[in-house]
Amino acid sequence: FEQGEKDGCKEWPIPGASTLSWKGEPLAYMPFIYEHPVYWQKIQEETKGSGDIERSTCLFIDSENAREHTEEEMIPVENIKGRLFLVGAEDDSFWETGKYIRRMDERLKERPHTCEYVPLVYEHGTHFVLPESLLRKALPVGLKFVMRFIFKAAKEYPNECEKTRKDIDRRLSSALKEWREE
Repeated sequence: FEQGEKDGCKEWPIPGASTLSWKGEPLAYMPFIYEHPVYWQKIQEETKGSGDIERSTCLFIDSENAREHTEEEMIPVENIKGRLFLVGAEDDSFWETGKYIRRMDERLKERPHTCEYVPLVYEHGTHFVLPESLLRKALPVGLKFVMRFIFKAAKEYPNECEKTRKDIDRRLSSALKEWREE
């Protein structure tokens, strides 16, 4: 997607283009059912009154429900080498993180792969399921305030969200330490 200002919209999808790439090559993606300007209108509609600064889960839910998706639209996670942490929270207001992590977990269970992986789906953590220490470096003062301003879940479950970030921090720090010692 692109961001800026276009016909009163702050974001719009690029038809036929992935939002992510690896080594200059586009990654598999699920095309959005909505095009400009309906895409942004749907985000605004879902965000209004939600308590989140922005919500976009409807884009993914509606796009998934619109049709069957092909193998070409799936990221071949089984080809990833090394250690893989699939981290997300059920209260993610941007997309259905828990659902997609469970889907990747199933895919890895069904297909041969060489990666070690850890699926981590937390009940609370918002879209910013990042290590606590990383967020503290970015926002040394006022982290909880900013999180509560951005995400309704961080306002309703501040302690649970912080606990999630600290657990992620602990797990990833431990994994990095093990990796360095190998």
